[in-house]
Amino acid sequence: MANNDKGQSLISKYVWVIDTIYRRHKISFKELNERWIHDTDISRGLDIPKRTFDNWRSAIWDLFHISIVNENRGEYRYYIENEGDINDGELRSWLYNTFCVSNAVANSQSVKDRILLEYVPSGQAYLQTIIEAMKENRVLNMTYHSFWKDEEKIYDVQPYCVKLFHQRWYMVAQGTYHDGEPRIYALDRIQELTVKDETFEMPKDWDAKEYFDGCFGIITDQQVEKQIIRIKASASQANYIRSLKIHESQKEVECNEEYSIFSFFLRPQFDFQQELLKNGEEIEVLEPLWFRNEIGEKIKRMWDKYKEE
Repeated sequence: MANNDKGQSLISKYVWVIDTIYRRHKISFKELNERWIHDTDISRGLDIPKRTFDNWRSAIWDLFHISIVNENRGEYRYYIENEGDINDGELRSWLYNTFCVSNAVANSQSVKDRILLEYVPSGQAYLQTIIEAMKENRVLNMTYHSFWKDEEKIYDVQPYCVKLFHQRWYMVAQGTYHDGEPRIYALDRIQELTVKDETFEMPKDWDAKEYFDGCFGIITDQQVEKQIIRIKASASQANYIRSLKIHESQKEVECNEEYSIFSFFLRPQFDFQQELLKNGEEIEVLEPLWFRNEIGEKIKRMWDKYKEE
């Protein structure tokens, strides 16, 4: 088995097993092993010993909380007992999906020039440092250059959580230099970052999901109340909105051959407005009226820049 492990991480093998069973729904060990041998990029043409497979199932549970069990009758096929958890949006689900993509790319070197990816500019530099500081509740010393100010500033901050949004990582942190609510910092605007020996006590009543409750992205103005937003989308654009939700609260409340109407329950702040505007003429804000008017005013100002004199 030692030769079979060369050049391939165990995680790649775990992901292969999960993905194969997930796509087949139920599969016998014999068929799984045949598919494994056929995928020579990862198997090197060698079998999976049954004992090794059982060990992998235990490791998969520990790492991803994905339970692979046997139906114990008929063909004795294996299946994912908690298959629905893969799509629930939680951390382990996100890790699994990320590993799936990474695994597919890593095992496709022969066509690497035909796989084009999006660049995430901020994750590799400081994300690991911030997460390690979060684990130990350690203060970070940060040199930060905001887009809104033409100067660098040095802060001591207490890292509360991190969030990925539109290819950028953000950190929610409480600054020791100010009172009040935590603030949000983009990792790609950090110039230097060091972990201090100083520790802090994480507030027991602070919850990351609650902090972003009703928010579309990373703007968290709690003074803007959550409310129902309704938009009308052309039939073609509705397909995109339906297949990749704009927000977790999205519901399709009307559908016909010409258009669909979607509702959202959130805080309609600047980043949500930008998301709607990028759909151009394919969508129309229906309500509330104040929000429809605000979007209309933005569109009018845009038109004023383009219309002929």
